[in-house]
Amino acid sequence: MFTENKNVEATDLGGGVIRKILSYSKNLMTVELQFQKGAVGAKHSHPHEQIGYIVSGRLIYQEEGCEDKELQTGDTYYVKPDAVHGIQVLEDTVLLDVFTPMREDFVK
Repeated sequence: MFTENKNVEATDLGGGVIRKILSYSKNLMTVELQFQKGAVGAKHSHPHEQIGYIVSGRLIYQEEGCEDKELQTGDTYYVKPDAVHGIQVLEDTVLLDVFTPMREDFVK
């Protein structure tokens, strides 16, 4: 499977957040997220494992039971299944999130 980013329709989630679903299979998914400065990724949980890569920008990663952590371009984070987590965006930021298994709720 090849996914050309320029051909992927973006979904405006509101609040300064835009999502693009990139390549995926039943077991693995990549998602690009664009956040405007000041946007908030509300705290939530899901049964998927997740790794996030900060393509550009700066944010504060928050996970229940852990100390908040400021992350920037080139940094990554891991989210275990069912962990309550979210972000506060300090400057315009682009993330690449990888999920396993794929997020069926994103493609319905």
